[in-house]
Amino acid sequence: MSPYDFNSAKLANAVKDITSSLAKELSQAYHNNMEILAVVGASYVAWKGFNLLSGCYGFIKHQIFTRICSNTKTILQYGEWAVVTGASDGIGKAYAEELASLGVNIILLGRSTEKLQNVSESISSTYRVKTRFIVADFSKGPEVFQPIKEALKDVDVGILVNNAGVFYEYPACLLEVPEEKSLDIINVNITAAVMMVYVVLPGMLQRKRGAIINVSSAAGCKTIPMMTVYAASKAFLEMFTRSLQYEYASQGIFIQSLTPLFVVTKMVDFSESFQKKSLLVPLAKEYAHSAVRTIGVSLRTAAYWSHSIQVNMVNDR
Repeated sequence: MSPYDFNSAKLANAVKDITSSLAKELSQAYHNNMEILAVVGASYVAWKGFNLLSGCYGFIKHQIFTRICSNTKTILQYGEWAVVTGASDGIGKAYAEELASLGVNIILLGRSTEKLQNVSESISSTYRVKTRFIVADFSKGPEVFQPIKEALKDVDVGILVNNAGVFYEYPACLLEVPEEKSLDIINVNITAAVMMVYVVLPGMLQRKRGAIINVSSAAGCKTIPMMTVYAASKAFLEMFTRSLQYEYASQGIFIQSLTPLFVVTKMVDFSESFQKKSLLVPLAKEYAHSAVRTIGVSLRTAAYWSHSIQVNMVNDR
């Protein structure tokens, strides 16, 4: 046998040994990785299953339990008066009417004197409760809150509904939105809600009872391009509300975040499809009827049944 033949055979055997060893290592690695992937997969399925069960529980709690155990018959436990901002139209007006139907006196806040007067007179005559209204343009910033504080200083405010909100004329990228509009959104959606809590919360704490309802939005639960400042303002309300819950729930104050999707209101005039009632887009009156029944029951809810399903499907928080 020549040296060349010996070296070739030796090399072939070495390659065979290396290949066999590598195959065994790859097979072992494959089985190990499959075990890891199986664990990861099982964990993911368990996590999604938990979210599904949590969503089902949330739906039952918010949509069924609230109808069985709603405290609407004792809503006056919070106080004689409710303050509703953005009350001349839409959800605010409907919410005020729903509370009035349960015997709560109503104080309406909004920008239009004529609209507020009409709503005030309508609620008073229909539901036989006391009504007042305060004209306040929240887009003006902090200057509007001292007169509100003076007007409410001797009032037994049991419920505050921070509903006032500003949206775009139509969805657009940030730099396509005028600076003034973005500032209006910040002042109305954020500043007004915070300052109204400053106005009414001290009295609630003194009386050791009260309810604060902050109308956020499902837009604050996820990234929403073309509605950047609006969505961010609603995300602020969501975090603001959650923090308040930790701070004051133990002192007898119920604090709730409402996260509706689209409701038939003037705020969504940019789209004809949202101006018609459907399974996914309720009338403001329908939405308010469901929302009021979650007071004292749900700390965070979309309130309306189809909105709850949609929020649970897209929101993992």
